[in-house]
Amino acid sequence: MTQAEPKFCFCTLALGTKYRGLALLLAKDIEKYSPHTSFIVLTDHPHNFSEQSNVLAFKHRQQGVKSYHDKRFVIEKSLSLFNSCIFIDADMRILAPIPQELTWLQLPGITARGCENMPKKYAKVLAGTANAKVCKEFQLTHKAAKKLNLQLESEEVKFVYEYLFAVTKDSGREIEFLREWGKIALYYELNGVYDAEGNAIGLAAAKAGLPVRWSAMEGITFFKDRTEFIKIQKGQSKMEEMSVYFEQQQMLEHPNRSFFERVVEKIVKYINFSYKILNLRIQTLKNFDFYYR
Repeated sequence: MTQAEPKFCFCTLALGTKYRGLALLLAKDIEKYSPHTSFIVLTDHPHNFSEQSNVLAFKHRQQGVKSYHDKRFVIEKSLSLFNSCIFIDADMRILAPIPQELTWLQLPGITARGCENMPKKYAKVLAGTANAKVCKEFQLTHKAAKKLNLQLESEEVKFVYEYLFAVTKDSGREIEFLREWGKIALYYELNGVYDAEGNAIGLAAAKAGLPVRWSAMEGITFFKDRTEFIKIQKGQSKMEEMSVYFEQQQMLEHPNRSFFERVVEKIVKYINFSYKILNLRIQTLKNFDFYYR
């Protein structure tokens, strides 16, 4: 690393054709707007990134039943090489130059573009107006907190919106955080909730004593389709200016495929899903008390 290079990296998870294509677009953005910053990518096909000099691509085979909680392996790899890392979803874009000095990144622990306490996150559940999926997620989060001896209503336990957050080393607490995240991820998946990584991040950080804070993340101007739609509706952004980003994402996320290709994909997904469920049950039997009581 040269003297001009920052002590942080961007990082993401890119499994499958769609996300590899999206991550390549993001890699080009980072190369343009933060030319001295490495972009670590955990992916099933590292060779797809061989022409991007700013990318450090590492082979990764999906570990979870679904890939949501595999983000922790991205963080783990990044912190083995850098003091800080900024996780960014593969389907996002960078829109403007990024300064080499990001003051908020120097704070140890987790800095998130979006986070809130659990009662606020699950206000609809507490009000009795949430759907069944959200209610189940809340119930599991409450049970997981009890198993970890945490108070879900405490200010120390936050829900972290995982699309854009940074982790800076904190005297080894980050290692304990990743270990706890892994354990919580298995608990959620065993009980049929395969995402909820924002809950797992908050619970794991609280258990490890790793601070979590909100930040506007000054210096990072980004595109994310959902948030951009909201900004357009509020008059804070213009569709004509953002349309190229929407179109590029749409082309990669919804390519034209034959009926046969779609059927084969569904069959392969079902087989993989069934295998991973079986493997999950075998893994969790090793710690019966935590996962089954």
